[in-house]
Amino acid sequence: MPEKAVKPALIPVNTVIFVGFPLLALILVPLWGFYQGFSAAQWVWALVFLYLNGLSITGGYHRLWAHKAYEAHPALRWFFALWGAGALQNSILIWASDHRRHHRHVDDNEQDPYSAGRGLWFSHMGWMLRNYPSGENDFSNARDLERDPIVMWQHRHYVAVTTFMNLGLPLLLGLALGDVIGTLLLVGLLRLVVNHHVTFFINSLAHFWGSRPYTESNSARDNGFLAFLTYGEGYHNYHHIFQNDYRNGIRWWQWDPTKWMIRLCATLGLANNLVKVPDFRIQRALLDTQFARARRELEAKAGDETLRELLEREYQLFTESVNQWRALQSERYERKVAGIGDALEARRLQMLDKWEHATLRSRLRELEYALKNQRKRLGMLLQQLQMPSPAGV
Repeated sequence: MPEKAVKPALIPVNTVIFVGFPLLALILVPLWGFYQGFSAAQWVWALVFLYLNGLSITGGYHRLWAHKAYEAHPALRWFFALWGAGALQNSILIWASDHRRHHRHVDDNEQDPYSAGRGLWFSHMGWMLRNYPSGENDFSNARDLERDPIVMWQHRHYVAVTTFMNLGLPLLLGLALGDVIGTLLLVGLLRLVVNHHVTFFINSLAHFWGSRPYTESNSARDNGFLAFLTYGEGYHNYHHIFQNDYRNGIRWWQWDPTKWMIRLCATLGLANNLVKVPDFRIQRALLDTQFARARRELEAKAGDETLRELLEREYQLFTESVNQWRALQSERYERKVAGIGDALEARRLQMLDKWEHATLRSRLRELEYALKNQRKRLGMLLQQLQMPSPAGV
């Protein structure tokens, strides 16, 4: 009879934080609310702290440091370092290193620190409760962060900073509001527990619940409801294929307050070099996924040669568009390199260059429009493939 695998030892501090704190919040917050009550100001401050912590994780730890999706002014970086520490999710260095490993080895149960392949509980918080080998610190993928003085200052003083942000600030706020215990329970404890679990939803639920319009190569899903809970991080399928984009919700109507915050910071001069994936690449990813699904549907409908020929014609058009796009991108790059040379020559060709660039941009927009139309045609084809066959056929 095979021996039962022995689980790694529990991590006492993490067990207290991620198991003990929620239990305390479930017991103490309702009791205090029933016997003493909470003021409107306390609820407002709890929400303010929640969003400051959450946006510092999503906009700072995640999109700024883990993915280099934009560059930030030192003042903004210090802000994220302090309020991110208040989220009590470890230092920037450890958090970003783990997250980069997650992206590189997504769904690999041996190397992804919070692999969804090991179950919903494990990916949500189980991975932090025990000394799993996949969760050991390895900063070989974070040499750039080790050269960042703000990151390293926060890493060295993390315990002191997070203690002040989670205990010191709520204590001072409680003194100002005239209710220390109630403020510590609501702004300190409950806010922290809520922030933990809405963040953890991205590691867990966002790999099990939702759609996969951009890629089916991993378990990440897009989920608008989770995006609402997680400051815009719920468009996880898009994020896993275009991880360096400063946006997760790319449509204007998609809830992504982190994107809006970064854009506002750029307007104020606090952020720059925002990475934005070209629309053509996005349309291409959507079509790649649609073609893969259409081929699977066709395999289930053997003998439907008309639809198969239609699909192959669409795929040929798609391939031609991709090749044209690559050629245009190469042409743009060559023009850019050529313009770096002789300054006098660059000025002489400036007007012509502007005209040629405008022409290139126009051609790129035409290709993007063509792909969008092809997506509509392919969507109609998929609907036809998914329709039940007539009786007797």
